Amino acid sequence: MEVTNVTENENQIVVEELFCSETVTGGVRGQLTFLSAINIFLSIAAFLGNTLILVALHKETSTHPPSKLLYRNLAITDLCVGMISEPLAVTYWTSSVNRQWHICYYAQKAGAISSYIFCLVSLYTVTAISVDRLLALLLGLRYRQVVTLKRIRISLIVFWLLSLVSSLTFFRIQVMWWLPRVGGGLCLVTSIFSYIKIVFTLRHNQIHVQNHVSQGQPNQKIPLNRARYKRAVNSVLWVQVALVVCYLPSAITSALIMSQGGVPLYSFVARQFTSTLVYLNSSLNPLIYCWKIREVREAVKETLMQFFR
Repeated sequence: MEVTNVTENENQIVVEELFCSETVTGGVRGQLTFLSAINIFLSIAAFLGNTLILVALHKETSTHPPSKLLYRNLAITDLCVGMISEPLAVTYWTSSVNRQWHICYYAQKAGAISSYIFCLVSLYTVTAISVDRLLALLLGLRYRQVVTLKRIRISLIVFWLLSLVSSLTFFRIQVMWWLPRVGGGLCLVTSIFSYIKIVFTLRHNQIHVQNHVSQGQPNQKIPLNRARYKRAVNSVLWVQVALVVCYLPSAITSALIMSQGGVPLYSFVARQFTSTLVYLNSSLNPLIYCWKIREVREAVKETLMQFFR
């Protein structure tokens, strides 16, 4: 198995620099052409799907505005992946196939950095959505006073700034790989805690309602609100699961490449296919919104009917 070695010279030589070389890409041109074709389709799907979702969210009025803003931000990052990261990835693969190494080098770098930024923002936003759902349950009537549009806007600005600042360390190997690991781990722990807390709180509330009913004090509004809330949490959970499933293989593959100190051919191919899986997430999210969020689904139907009328 052919391996291209990496020598560390104060972290100035980065593994990704070897991805634009005849040694690494020469034997997999067929696979790279196949990935280019797939990602052209995924790029178009991500662009059209997330544009439609943004239009639908603009029309939809029943969702709490701060919560809707979080979904908008997630759709914007997915739209940017379809408009920026995937075209750069396709440019990288096609230039590699055609041995245009100068274009290959810059397309690979730009695509990696843009994906790094958008993926971090998506991760932060999905985590914020899970926390938002927890606060909606715990705060009750105070929720709308605490979770305001202004605070969500500030949070999203912080997410983008953190991701941009983090991208400045992209060419420093040790820093680049520790930042997303720590940030991703914290986001995952926060989301897991939020969902566990939601489950236990809902169970406690259900017991409280049953005791209320047994004492002859039925309240029909609580089950209805609870059912609607569970649907909202379920939709968020699907988005979270899709993100983890699509992102985790790429994170594992990248970590293995760095630990190997080289670029085996099988690792390079795995890296490219798992990157496509990351891009796939931006095309899947609009489908999840339409499947799991009834208000968005109705707004999308109305938008499509008006467009084709």
